[in-house]
Amino acid sequence: MFKRILTVCTGNICRSPAAEFLLRQGIDARRGVEARSAGIGALVNFPADETTCAMMQARGLDLAEHRASQLTPELLRWAELVLVMEPHHRDAVLAMDHTARGKTFLLGHWTKTEIPDPFRRGDKAHAEALRLIEEAVEPWLEKLA
Repeated sequence: MFKRILTVCTGNICRSPAAEFLLRQGIDARRGVEARSAGIGALVNFPADETTCAMMQARGLDLAEHRASQLTPELLRWAELVLVMEPHHRDAVLAMDHTARGKTFLLGHWTKTEIPDPFRRGDKAHAEALRLIEEAVEPWLEKLA
């Protein structure tokens, strides 16, 4: 059972915080599972993207507390499972810490999908990214149950 899950994207303001909060929502907190997120090129201390916030709020999740964090070797060592949005994120994780190989997967591993970056691409791109994230999170939640 994984107790520490890290989701990773580029800026840590759209995809990885959405995945982090969806994982948190779906995980029974009593099991002591913690989810965090980071970016390979994070917009450090920026809040989550406004469109992402609004779409997540419509799902009952408030991202107001989120502030972007830079991916670090320490975060990778903390994580027992690292979920990335695209293959180049996995490459960046492994370049930072080659020992993360066995614990780093695409978020869409089970759905055979990548999650494209919706940043500055409008509501339609954000809605599609969130749809893909929700579909990709579900099988992980089943595996973590």
